[in-house]
Amino acid sequence: MNLNKSSDKSKNISSTHYLNLGDKSLNLHKPLVMGILNLSMDSFFEGNSNNNIIGLIDQTKKMLDEGAKIIDIGAVSTRPGAKLVSEEMELKSLLMVIPELIKNFPKVIFSVDTVRANIAEKVIEAGADMINDISGGTMDDKMFETIASLQVPYVLMHIQGTPQNMQDDPKYENVVLEIEQFFLNQINKLERLGFSQIILDPGFGFGKTLEHNYKILKNIKLFTKLGFPVLAGVSRKSMINKVLKTTPKTALNGTTVLNTIAVLNGAKILRVHDVKEAVEVIKLCEQLSD
Repeated sequence: MNLNKSSDKSKNISSTHYLNLGDKSLNLHKPLVMGILNLSMDSFFEGNSNNNIIGLIDQTKKMLDEGAKIIDIGAVSTRPGAKLVSEEMELKSLLMVIPELIKNFPKVIFSVDTVRANIAEKVIEAGADMINDISGGTMDDKMFETIASLQVPYVLMHIQGTPQNMQDDPKYENVVLEIEQFFLNQINKLERLGFSQIILDPGFGFGKTLEHNYKILKNIKLFTKLGFPVLAGVSRKSMINKVLKTTPKTALNGTTVLNTIAVLNGAKILRVHDVKEAVEVIKLCEQLSD
């Protein structure tokens, strides 16, 4: 996609977005679904955790059959309080899986969820197509130069703190405006490096209270005005469970409701554990807008 755009907040972004991934491409004019593939058994939602390659292939096929356009692979749990996994272990897990998935699904777009620049470089060399960084470049000072060198699509997420401490006591004067300013700062750094294939993720649940999360959801349209596609990742999170008294296992209905709100407010990518239901959200929202 040609995303060589200014980060001027007042810009109208009615143009179609295309992400370039070598011999693959993504049209983000309409919303699409990113399916979550967890290699870590420490995930907050065990329903999508699997470290068996046959199981991972089956799970990937299921998500693709249900309509996922991107598969996001993560080898490190980012739930609140999760233990930090060594770089060596993270890389080993990813490199055992990525070639097998590409061999079975050569035309599929695979994203890798990592905060480490060295791992980003290695997984792209192994055939992955894009990087999803929950730290938005704040946990590895080499990430932006690495991404600019690789020239692959990059999910720039906002987080306050780290997964180990992010929910201790998150505070903002104005959560929406502070995330917007963070995005503007990081976008500026990337554009100065000649990079613009950016997807913005406000980071639901990553250093935010329940109230912060709903303010962000209500104001997604503000982030879309920065000129880049916005990803929403609310799947089975505590912002649902705290309101409905559900658990991650029983939070599918709440997830569907919040995904609907996110799409109606301008989100272009839904990152989810449950692909079929998210695809149905998009289809119904498109019908509403026709």
